[in-house]
Amino acid sequence: MLAIENLVKRFGANTAVDNVTMTVPKPGFVGIIGRSGAGKSTFLRMINRLTDASSGRIVVDGREVTALRGRAKRAWQSECAMIFQQFNLVPRMDVVSNVLHGTLNRRSTLATMFNLYPEGDIHRAIEILDRLGIAEHAPKRAEALSGGQQQRVAIARALMQDPRIILADEPIASLDPMNAQIVMDALRRIHEEDGRMVIANLHTLDTARRYCDRVIGMREGRVVFDGTPAQLTTGVARDIYGADASFTEDSTSTAIETLDRGTARALREAEAAI
Repeated sequence: MLAIENLVKRFGANTAVDNVTMTVPKPGFVGIIGRSGAGKSTFLRMINRLTDASSGRIVVDGREVTALRGRAKRAWQSECAMIFQQFNLVPRMDVVSNVLHGTLNRRSTLATMFNLYPEGDIHRAIEILDRLGIAEHAPKRAEALSGGQQQRVAIARALMQDPRIILADEPIASLDPMNAQIVMDALRRIHEEDGRMVIANLHTLDTARRYCDRVIGMREGRVVFDGTPAQLTTGVARDIYGADASFTEDSTSTAIETLDRGTARALREAEAAI
């Protein structure tokens, strides 16, 4: 069980995450939506401990994650994998080595320096790549792959950690429509087949509706919606994105027409993926 209790993150006078409290009682697929600057990315980074909380607690199965330090903190980061919008791969390194980087937290400094990996880990990395449909690209440099393929390599690297939780920070925002769907299908399949909790920041209402069991709406650092995809109505979306947002809705989609330019563009592009 993941429990967030009165979580706050301040950067000087600005509050990025404002008193967030929520519980995820079992592995689910949770989507977090909201306009740019709502605190979504900071919230995920706090769960993974890439960013420390100003106050509040994160508790997983009775263990207070926010109190972990040193080796215990690094062990938690192995259990809670991050997937980023810009992939965070080593471009000139081959694909399978990028995937094997998912084992760095449990390897010795010497093995890391000389790029030495157990044969079993290499076989497992290739098996994961095969599961994601890109095993044939294992010997290629990561920079030679398309954006969607690189994001699947990033997912494979996360799976090498054998995590309990996968955090995905806008994993499809920079992808074309076809690859966006492939990546979201892969994350959903990992959740269903492995029983892993997935929490993903998403830029589009339809993606949240299609893939998520539960949707969290954030605005100005606060949770303003917490419910099922079916409850994500146009009225609720206006509460999340602001009263200045204008929506058009048909039987299959909801598109945001008026927001800040960056958010609106990303939303339109992501809506086209469905």
